[in-house]
Amino acid sequence: MKPNWTGVYPAVSNQFKEDFSIDFTENAAMCENLIKEGVHGIIVNGTIGENCSLSPEEKRQVMKSVIEVVNGRVPVISGVAETTTAAAVQYAKDAEEIGIDGLMVLPGMVYRSTEDEAIHHYQQVARGTALPIMIYNNPVTYGVDVSIEGMKILAEEANIVSVKEATEDTRRITELQRAFGDRFIIFGGVDDIALESLMLGATGWISGLTNVFPRESVAIYNLAKEGRYEEAREIWSWFLPLLRLDTIPTLVQCIKLAEQLAGRGSERTRAPRMQLKGAAREQVETLYTEAMENRIDLSKFGL
Repeated sequence: MKPNWTGVYPAVSNQFKEDFSIDFTENAAMCENLIKEGVHGIIVNGTIGENCSLSPEEKRQVMKSVIEVVNGRVPVISGVAETTTAAAVQYAKDAEEIGIDGLMVLPGMVYRSTEDEAIHHYQQVARGTALPIMIYNNPVTYGVDVSIEGMKILAEEANIVSVKEATEDTRRITELQRAFGDRFIIFGGVDDIALESLMLGATGWISGLTNVFPRESVAIYNLAKEGRYEEAREIWSWFLPLLRLDTIPTLVQCIKLAEQLAGRGSERTRAPRMQLKGAAREQVETLYTEAMENRIDLSKFGL
């Protein structure tokens, strides 16, 4: 059952036209470029993809369109961010029929679940599909932490195979490994502690800023995998100021503005998200300019 999920998986944005309808042509070009630049998988309909701003039909169209352009070259995983458990189960069934490779399941949106409720939600989604499932554990954003004891319950579901660990506490990675060995594929889910997560044994990194600098992200992963930590740290130190944009409430706007500055997309977001203004906008522009002025030549690492 366990899929071969390793490496750098960007949580891709959705590009919008001037009327804020989805620009599927631009989405396809974005995914094609990311694959050519070495990413190991694609996450659609995540936070960066503005999942909760899409209609149910749009979410399904996004999955279909990305699966078509990827054409089996890398795994495509979809976020599941529905407001009710019943809707999440139906989404999982539809995603399986569409042909998605796996699901990254969030707790029920809007309502802040208890741990027991979150576990029940995950169980019902898992039992409604044969797809491999990644638990997205992000108590900072979603207000519920699935503990090690909670994961022991979820380990009984054969198709729950992975965890996106986003507690911001890197100790949790070791705790998961101690409790479960290699039962779960562990992804680092917070951009600004990704290298630490990889050094502690995470097998992958789900990232927002990879959309802007995919080659550097893949280089960090490859160097860490080879144990070349000093070289990885050089790139990491350069990247860190931008990576911290992934941990603030306006992360979607920040990442999409950085994509635009890099010529990789548009900053358009659907309301209630608004484009950045003033000091917030200047911060992103400054960080991007500094990154470009000091960009590291990856060829010196033989990558």
